[in-house]
Amino acid sequence: MGQVAKTAGGSGDSVKLGNGKEIATPSAQVEFETYTVTLSATYDGHPVAGSAGLLGEGARQQTVLERPAVVYADRTISIRFRLDGSDSESGPGVPARTVTVARDAKDSGGSFEVSLWRADGMVPDDAVLLRVAEKVLPTVPGWAAGG
Repeated sequence: MGQVAKTAGGSGDSVKLGNGKEIATPSAQVEFETYTVTLSATYDGHPVAGSAGLLGEGARQQTVLERPAVVYADRTISIRFRLDGSDSESGPGVPARTVTVARDAKDSGGSFEVSLWRADGMVPDDAVLLRVAEKVLPTVPGWAAGG
């Protein structure tokens, strides 16, 4: 992309399941002039292979960095509010493209997810999404080459 980040942030959150088990869900977001990129990880034990059917029409199974992956359409959420709490509203935001990649080549559970959306509201190009994922994922702690 060749752009300088406007903002960047992250979170070390987790999700507590009904059975009391807590699953880490760390994430990061970087906003550039034309794109916003998010990266998240799940440690849920669910394989990526076969999940395309759960992600809606147009989701497609493929391989990214020698691991099972799924590319699919997503949408951001639009939230507007005034600081005094009045006139708040929420609804669908801009279209996004997401790739979910297995944490290891054996697809033994858990995944990394990279999402991309454009500032102009147009649908992001899958080639750009995959280039970002292939550049970023090998730098993530917990990523082992060929792993």
